[in-house]
Amino acid sequence: MASLKDFLAEWHSPDDYIVAHTSGSTGQPKEIHLLKEDMSRSARATNKYFGINSTSVLGIPLSMDYIAGKMMAVRAIEASCRLIELPVANQFEINEHVDLLSVVPSQAACLLKCPIYINNVGALLLGGASVDKCLETDIINANIPAWIGYGMTETCSHVALRHISQGNSTYHAMQEVTFSTDDRSCLVIESEVFSWKRLATNDVVNLIDSKSFEWVGRADNVINSGGIKVYPEQIEAYIKENTHLPPFYITSAPSTKWGNIVAIVVQGPQCLQHEIERTLYILEWQRGTKPVVIKMIDELPRTSNGKIRRLTISQIC
Repeated sequence: MASLKDFLAEWHSPDDYIVAHTSGSTGQPKEIHLLKEDMSRSARATNKYFGINSTSVLGIPLSMDYIAGKMMAVRAIEASCRLIELPVANQFEINEHVDLLSVVPSQAACLLKCPIYINNVGALLLGGASVDKCLETDIINANIPAWIGYGMTETCSHVALRHISQGNSTYHAMQEVTFSTDDRSCLVIESEVFSWKRLATNDVVNLIDSKSFEWVGRADNVINSGGIKVYPEQIEAYIKENTHLPPFYITSAPSTKWGNIVAIVVQGPQCLQHEIERTLYILEWQRGTKPVVIKMIDELPRTSNGKIRRLTISQIC
């Protein structure tokens, strides 16, 4: 695992780029080069949004192997402010005020259980994985200012933010970034000031206007079951909101009749399958969305930074 010291050495090298790696959640991780100029510009936009200046304190309990960790360091450099390096773990102590803390959802959930620490946080910036409705509700009830970032390694972290504390699902563009959609209803990100200029994504969205959107799901995750398009992320959100299942994800299984059907992969022993069947049976389902196949597995497949790899039933078996 790369350290903050390693990253700073790379940042201050003569090269005009930083080597980064994509997460691999939708394919094989790949190495890419990010221009330092792009990273600095992105960092300045975030600092301006959150009011970060030379008197601020930033906190980073994230791996420097990935863009979220790297960008917190760049934000501190651009603002000439203090950066506290915290343990890369779900549980850690915050014994002084931190103006902006960048975390993944599991870290946020643990912090909420420790008021003595969460009360030292001025603002939470979440990313790296989906945030379920239960966690959002807990954050709102705790009265903690929190945002979810939308972006990717190629865009040097987020290009849009959603304010959890306002209780809505709309992402708003950062400065000098605009949005459109392609013929798949997938988001297209555009900017005249970044070197990438235009990036077409595989994220299906409801576009509100050129500066805002609501996220629907990944186009490459869509399950076509008898002509019905099913978005796994929407089913997962519904299940999490109405049950307390062990860790799981929604994927597809082959069907001679429908082409594909909805399946659920659950982390746990085989003996839990009947209980899960009963739990899912009592929920109300729209046509084609109920998981027909239940696959129990010892450990969910994950990438090196903890994201679930959404393997199909065929790939697992």
